[in-house]
Amino acid sequence: MSRPEKGSLLIAEPSIIGDLSFNRAVILLADHNALGSVGFILNKPLDYKLQDLVEGTDADFTVYNGGPVEQDNLYFIHKSPDLIPNSIEISNGIFWGGDFSVVLELINTERISKTDIRFFLGYAGWAEEQLDNELQSNAWLVTENVYANDIIAKSCSTFWRDKMLELGGDYSIWSNAPENPSYN
Repeated sequence: MSRPEKGSLLIAEPSIIGDLSFNRAVILLADHNALGSVGFILNKPLDYKLQDLVEGTDADFTVYNGGPVEQDNLYFIHKSPDLIPNSIEISNGIFWGGDFSVVLELINTERISKTDIRFFLGYAGWAEEQLDNELQSNAWLVTENVYANDIIAKSCSTFWRDKMLELGGDYSIWSNAPENPSYN
């Protein structure tokens, strides 16, 4: 897959070094159109739990760094549109946003679990043609989300490394390289 579309994955090329947000990032594109793109970094957990950021819950759900834009706002993706009203479908059974008060109730009554929902501080955003320009400069690989809505449970801090191994060839060499090449 070479063209990004809503629901596809952006995988940072190994050449993105020194960018704290995007180095070794795997991003789910929540939207991509002529006006720009929005996505969430799936593999950068923060040292926060949901209970640290939201009053009214003691949920220990991990919160992830979604990207460098609006990092003071909490976002979420999920696979429970039948339970969470006002959700927007991304693709493959993955949904973005919805009624947050309902989400809290579902979490507090244990009707939704960590494998059903993922929380982010911030998001990754690109202006019109910005992502296309970054793709032309070989900053990103675009792949299909073969995990569908299971990506919420699948993605973890080793996700980028796992994707490098899946891509094979020269990419598999990068899977074991240190994050900072000067440590080599």
